[in-house]
Amino acid sequence: MLKYFLKRLIGIIPILFFVSIFIFLFVHMIPGDPARLVAGQDASLADVQAVQRELGLDKPLYTQYAEFVKNIVQGDFGLSLKTKRPVFDEIAARFMPTFWLTFWSMIWAVLFGLVVGVFSATKRNKWQDYLGMFGAVSGISLPSFWLGLMLIQLFAVNLGWLPTGGMDSWKSYILPSITLGAGVAAVIARFSRSSLMEVMKEDYIRTGRAKGLKENKVVWGHALKNSMIPVVTMAGLQFGFLLGGSIVIETVFSWPGLGRLLIDSVSFRDYPVIQAEMLLFALEFILINLFVDLLYGVLNPQIRYE
Repeated sequence: MLKYFLKRLIGIIPILFFVSIFIFLFVHMIPGDPARLVAGQDASLADVQAVQRELGLDKPLYTQYAEFVKNIVQGDFGLSLKTKRPVFDEIAARFMPTFWLTFWSMIWAVLFGLVVGVFSATKRNKWQDYLGMFGAVSGISLPSFWLGLMLIQLFAVNLGWLPTGGMDSWKSYILPSITLGAGVAAVIARFSRSSLMEVMKEDYIRTGRAKGLKENKVVWGHALKNSMIPVVTMAGLQFGFLLGGSIVIETVFSWPGLGRLLIDSVSFRDYPVIQAEMLLFALEFILINLFVDLLYGVLNPQIRYE
C-alpha cells in the first residue's frame, strides 16, 4: 500500500500542472481589468498602465504563467491586490471556518443518510421506505439557497432561536451545516439503500439468517460494512465538492470562509487569490480521493494495491 500511496502522490504533480494551466487561463478570461480597479475608476490611462507594469500584467501570458509557476514552486502565492497582504495569510485565515463548516455538515449528513438508507432498505416497499426516499428526493431537489433562507426565516427571524449568520458561537454552525449537508444526506441515503439491498441478496446473508443471527446483527454487523464502498466513494466526492463549493451557503449566512473570499476576489479581479484558491480546491479534491481509495482496503481486505 505504501508503494501505491507514493505513486499516487507523485502522480499529483502532473495533474496539478495541467490544472494550473486551465486555472491561469480561466482567471485571465474574467472580464475587467484588475489594474483599473487597483488604480481607481478615476485614474488616468498612464496610472493604469503603471499599475499594470507593477503587477506584471503588461507581459505576455506565457511569461506571466512561467512566473506564476515559479513562485508557487517556491511557496510564494503573491500579494492580494485588494488587501496587499500575502495570499497565503488571506487563505489561511479563511480555511478553518470553511473546513469546520464542511466537517460538521458531513458528519450529520453521513450519519443521518446511513440511518435513513438502512431503514429504507430493511423496510423495502413499505411506507417507511417511501417516506425515507421522499425525504431523500426532497433533499436533492431543494435549492440550497432557498432552504437556507427558509431556515433563517423560521429559526432566526420568527423563533429567534439561532443567529442569522456569522460565526460567533456553536449555534452559528447549526443552520448553515443543515443547509449544506441536506443534499449530501439525501445522496448518502439513496446510495446506502441501493447498495445495502444488493448485499442483502448475497448467500452469506442468507446463511447468517439460517444460523439464527438476529436481523440487527445481520444488517449492521455484516451487510452494512460490505455495502459501504460505493457509499464511501460518494461521501468522499461530496466532501470535496463541499470544501470547494460552499460559496452559496457562505454568502447566504455571511460565513467568513473561502467561498466568501472567492466571491470578493472575483468581484475585485484579485488574480493571485483566485488562482491560489482554485489550486487549493483542486488539491483538496485530489487528496480526498486518494484517502478514499486507501480506505477501500480497510473496508474490504480483499482489495490489494499494486
